[in-house]
Amino acid sequence: MRFARAGYTVVLVGHHDHDEVIGTVGEAPDAIQVISTVEEVDALRVADPERVAYLTQTTLSVDDTRAVVDRLKRRFQALVGPPEQDICYATQNRQTAVKLIARRAEVILVVGARNSSNSNRLVEVAKRAGTKAYLVESVGDIRQEWLDGCVRIGVTAGASTPDRLLNEVIEGVRAWGKFLVEEVTAVVEDVRFTLPRGSGTACSANRLRSWERR
Repeated sequence: MRFARAGYTVVLVGHHDHDEVIGTVGEAPDAIQVISTVEEVDALRVADPERVAYLTQTTLSVDDTRAVVDRLKRRFQALVGPPEQDICYATQNRQTAVKLIARRAEVILVVGARNSSNSNRLVEVAKRAGTKAYLVESVGDIRQEWLDGCVRIGVTAGASTPDRLLNEVIEGVRAWGKFLVEEVTAVVEDVRFTLPRGSGTACSANRLRSWERR
């Protein structure tokens, strides 16, 4: 980690028990401090206030971390962070897409693990927009009463949800009745990353599926 090697205190904004955070801290345990709230920014103790850098858990959205990062910038005037082109906005874009489809859907199904912070956040975003939303780990979690009487249904998935599970839920929704399927493109991600040879593009277009009963 270049910041740690350069003698910086690295502030990692994220959840202490998240696998990504645990792995990152393991790279430079003596240099990294993990925080998740604005209050923790004020309690930070660093060796040199002029040499502080920050990173964020990638499964948190820009909205999720904005207040903490803003506080860090106010407290540490020389704060440095990752360049914009190094940040994947997949989580933020999913939330933006959910807000868009929530205006039209009567219920939204979010496919993801129950311990996935970004999947749970998608449910919260949908509910805050005034739409019923449920987290499902598989097609077997869908309850028919959630969909009864609904004309428009939205389906999205957490950042790390396998396509196989998403497709199974899509087919499960189809099984409840005849629906006209519409794929909604909310945000086209055109940021590109330098990846190891043989790897694909880190981010792609962010889409949600919606159904309208015929």
